[in-house]
Amino acid sequence: MDLIVETSKKPSKDKPRFWLIGGTSESANLAQLLATRGILTTITVTTVAAQKLYRDSPYLKIRVGKLLSDQEGEIFCREENIQGIIDASHPFAIAISQRAIALSHRLDIPYLRYERSTLETNTSKTIICDNFDTLIQGNYLTGEKVLLTIGCNHLYLFKQWQERATLFTRILPTIDSLAIATAAGFTPERIIAIRPPLSFELELALWRHWGISLVVSKANGKAGGEDIKQRVAKTLNIPLIIISRPKLDYPNITDNLDEVIKFCLR
Repeated sequence: MDLIVETSKKPSKDKPRFWLIGGTSESANLAQLLATRGILTTITVTTVAAQKLYRDSPYLKIRVGKLLSDQEGEIFCREENIQGIIDASHPFAIAISQRAIALSHRLDIPYLRYERSTLETNTSKTIICDNFDTLIQGNYLTGEKVLLTIGCNHLYLFKQWQERATLFTRILPTIDSLAIATAAGFTPERIIAIRPPLSFELELALWRHWGISLVVSKANGKAGGEDIKQRVAKTLNIPLIIISRPKLDYPNITDNLDEVIKFCLR
């Protein structure tokens, strides 16, 4: 594991700890709950910016970096004396989850997936696409003024659509995100860099300002602002395309915080 930052006020390193795979708002709330219960936890995030989601606590340690290999994951678990893995990574970051599940099997460490619950659609204009390929290969975007609220990692897929639709994107305010959006063909006047979630009023004003006729989002749940986007789409009577979460056969999954605590106390 390539770890470039570590912060802690931890008790004895010899005590067993839980590994919380974080980086989401839900993982930050979960970390705070674990700390209040006195559960020693090592949190891993992939960016220094994500580290700021977590409050300082003597029960929490944060390590920043990417899991690079199976061997490094095993070394990490031994060094941290990990007794359980709580996977609260982003619903679309399935590569991280797959690696964590495989690691739990190899080391015989209990694994629990904690995931934000999905939302039901509240408008007849909501379109569900099972993946990005379905969207890109279809004719959904032709001639539309499209707002992409999907982050930056999949923007490269839409470069081929820059001449067939008017595309706008909303991304995180980071240098890397801006570079990715620019490489995908987005000009500065079609990029807004802001950290979500946005309020209903701001989301509505943004869509109206750009004259958006179609919005693409991922099935991020309430924590990702999906409920707000559904409300705005219904208010403006425009289609909202939601990309379904990738399917992964998690060995153990919950959206209940109490179940996570029970998992740790077993």
